[in-house]
Amino acid sequence: MYKHKDLVGLIPQVAGIARHAGERILAIYDKGFDVHTKTDGTPLTTADRASHDIICRELAGLDTDVPVLSEESTSQDHASRKQWRQFWLVDPLDGTREFVKRNGEFTVNIALIDGHQPVLGVVHTPVKGLTHWSHAGGAAYRDAGDGKARSICVKSYRGGPPQVVASRSHGRDALVKFLSRLKDREGGYDTISMGSALKICIVAEGRGDVYPRLGPTYEWDTAAAQCVLESAGGRLTDCEGTPLRYNKDSLLNPWFIASGSGDYDWYSLLDGIQEKA
Repeated sequence: MYKHKDLVGLIPQVAGIARHAGERILAIYDKGFDVHTKTDGTPLTTADRASHDIICRELAGLDTDVPVLSEESTSQDHASRKQWRQFWLVDPLDGTREFVKRNGEFTVNIALIDGHQPVLGVVHTPVKGLTHWSHAGGAAYRDAGDGKARSICVKSYRGGPPQVVASRSHGRDALVKFLSRLKDREGGYDTISMGSALKICIVAEGRGDVYPRLGPTYEWDTAAAQCVLESAGGRLTDCEGTPLRYNKDSLLNPWFIASGSGDYDWYSLLDGIQEKA
């Protein structure tokens, strides 16, 4: 098991694993690939599986006692998972739809979960050579591919037309209602459309004020980026304002809002349209 003092030393190793997986993804991206459909209707490519294999093998090389749960893992029931205090939570290719569209907005997400919370997060964007990372108790950083780590910080929203980060591939009536209410209250908003965990990272960098995700996601979609956002001074919470927790009975996340600092009441915009159980 990793202790808090180990997290700083783990960052370069985990970032290296994410970059290695990203290199393999790009090799497939450049040569062409087949697209299959999983039972839940989401796309799957050979790049997803190749990245999964690299990450699982190399994380096991760090410590075989810490299990790995990946989007492409064989299903693990909660009866087995609930015994885990620590585990790696991985999305080997977050944004497969963006990968298929070839717009470059896909990431490799690796998080270390300890006691239901992400304590280390790495989000790597292969096409841009961009890596975001952080660990609990530390700052959040961004490396644009030049090997120079720069700290990042959220901004504090205090009213007026905000910068809203929105999914490029997913939309729902609930989001339309949320944005309509926001426009009525603040006189408008600007939208940044983006795929994958990059949406949360945009808020962490201070380029976006809020990212409302009023639709389904899984734990591996958010854990690494949540760690980055929280270390940058932001929040990623459910509709009641509670930070997302991990290794639940169901691996589905509730609706959530990712936001910067400040005490703006984003949640009141959800009155009457909250997620139904």
